Amino acid sequence: AVMSGLLKLLSGGGLANMCIGSPSSKDQVYKSPLESKVPTFHVVTPLLESTFMSDALPEKPKVFLKMDCLQPSGSFKIRGIGYTISKAVQEGCSHVISSSGGNAGYAAAWAGRQLKIKVTIVVPSTTPEFVITRLRHIDAEVIVHGTVWDEADVHARQLLDQINANGRTATYVHPFEGKDTWLGHSTMVHEIAGQMLVAGVAKPDAIVCVVGGGGLLCGVVDGCKAVGWDDIPIVAVETIGADSYNAAVKAGAPVQLAGGITSIAKSLGATKVSQTAYDHSKIHPIKPCQVTDQQAVEAIELFLDHHRVLVEPACAAGLAAVYNCSKELADLKPQVVAVIVCGGNIITSEILSKHKQNMKKW
Repeated sequence: AVMSGLLKLLSGGGLANMCIGSPSSKDQVYKSPLESKVPTFHVVTPLLESTFMSDALPEKPKVFLKMDCLQPSGSFKIRGIGYTISKAVQEGCSHVISSSGGNAGYAAAWAGRQLKIKVTIVVPSTTPEFVITRLRHIDAEVIVHGTVWDEADVHARQLLDQINANGRTATYVHPFEGKDTWLGHSTMVHEIAGQMLVAGVAKPDAIVCVVGGGGLLCGVVDGCKAVGWDDIPIVAVETIGADSYNAAVKAGAPVQLAGGITSIAKSLGATKVSQTAYDHSKIHPIKPCQVTDQQAVEAIELFLDHHRVLVEPACAAGLAAVYNCSKELADLKPQVVAVIVCGGNIITSEILSKHKQNMKKW
């Protein structure tokens, strides 16, 4: 019944994108949940099997990697943020303002460049210089304000009010909130569903994804609902020191993370998780999971050796949950696992070397 339902879902309506193990395959298609008249800038990414990760788990399940690290903007963020900005432009927006020096900011800048509109990114002073350089390289205006994201975000909203008060049409795009953003992110699950069918798999027994502010988690839950995977557990991984989702689940509501962000996984650095992401914990089986910074760094190295791809610590947190056989995942005794390799721009070979040096002090 699940198989026939998915086949009907994937084949119904128009054909949006080709989807199998590689983006160029024509053997399987899926129906995108996005409006067909709205341009998008993400690509269908490969779903690759990892025997290395399979060996790390006691049941030796099939482990599939959703390689969103291969998106044009370097991360999954281009799915939802690109869609949100594209819809805004169709409605008359000529200037986008966002407040992220991380992957959301880069996705906004990338989408704006494709649409030939002005993009302003407000970042805190803690943003690495190479990130600011990358943003400017793709034509974004970068304003440095405040010492933490919250302060940068307040300034971005004030800037929006000033611009619109002068008669121009600007739109604020949140790094992880917004229904259109979550809908865009949900396309990842639609792709996984189609790709797994081609691999002869009806559905996974678990999905592993990281949680920062909660945008990815919201998109994954929405996608699961759309393809009939309401019963599939999601292992929601954070690093200790950036675990605002875990704190919310324990407290029974989103709370400000005591002590702020102390983890090196700065892209997971939302001191308070999205209310919607927390609410999903009441309607979908989500298992909060924490790994250490050291485990994340070790996972970066292992993934680089095993799959020849460099990811940032925020992404590697999810990989670490598999490599270290986290209790939350092992207890599920899965036969098939889907791991979202969400990507990331906050990494270079030099930064990885520094993380490895710091590991000796941890």
